[in-house]
Amino acid sequence: MLEVVQWDGLECVALRNSAVALLVTRSVGPRVISVGLADGPNILAALPDAQLACPDVGPWTFYGGHRLWVAPEVPARTYLPDDHPVAIEQSGRALSITQPADASGIQKSLRISLPEAAAPIVVVDHALLNHGRWPVECAAWAITQLPPDGTALIPQTQSRVDAAGVLPNRTLALWPYTDVTAPELLWGNRVIRLRGPLASGPLKLGWPNHDSWLGYAHGDVLFIKQARYAPGSAYYDQGSSSQVYANARFMELETLGPRTTLAPGATLTHREVWSLYPTRLADVSEAGVLSVLEGCNLAHTARYLEETSA
Repeated sequence: MLEVVQWDGLECVALRNSAVALLVTRSVGPRVISVGLADGPNILAALPDAQLACPDVGPWTFYGGHRLWVAPEVPARTYLPDDHPVAIEQSGRALSITQPADASGIQKSLRISLPEAAAPIVVVDHALLNHGRWPVECAAWAITQLPPDGTALIPQTQSRVDAAGVLPNRTLALWPYTDVTAPELLWGNRVIRLRGPLASGPLKLGWPNHDSWLGYAHGDVLFIKQARYAPGSAYYDQGSSSQVYANARFMELETLGPRTTLAPGATLTHREVWSLYPTRLADVSEAGVLSVLEGCNLAHTARYLEETSA
């Protein structure tokens, strides 16, 4: 039986094990509105009153939490409101959340599962189904909103493209409003850190994430999310499979699937694996971050990226 609770005026359904607890909205969505260690605070941003203008269809409400968008970013399609009730079904430690098809003909759904009974690990499968009459070129775009005063962790690959090491091995996409001299942006050879809250204006970075993880440290929790990178596949935004956006109100950790031509009736999927660690990042230097990451078993959680179901 679904465990229904109220959160900031929204009807939600709870999913939990002994280590982690989530709330998924049912009155709007699909949206993961809260996630945290068992008996711990919500680590996601709460933005019930923040809105964004959506051309021709009215305002889009942030709400906060984790959402699924459709890439590339085209306001008339991307910002379509998700203010209507969704269908939720539960099977053991998993919830399936399905939204009615939007005005573009795309139906969004999430499947959220807890693969272990006593570990703070969450598997999130994102799906886009084309109910339209024509093929649509798009990608799944998974966005996690977090409070503005944490530190985002952006890995930089160390692998070589060629044996001699003479070819470039990484790229970085920068949005027009990004100031690379912003004092909150701490450059590193292995991990770039973005330390909030931002006082110098919004910024956004994207990159082909060969390491398949990105993170966010806030208070006593380190949040890591992993998404498979497919070398040789085409990605939007100059090849960015991962992105980080930040402004004065929130930070966002974002992952994207490859560009796909979605035929009528076809579905594409994109998986993320989340893990929460009860760890405080007291030292935001690159050495301090690497020391904390050594205690995270990312190889263990990464195995869920390859499994067909969790």
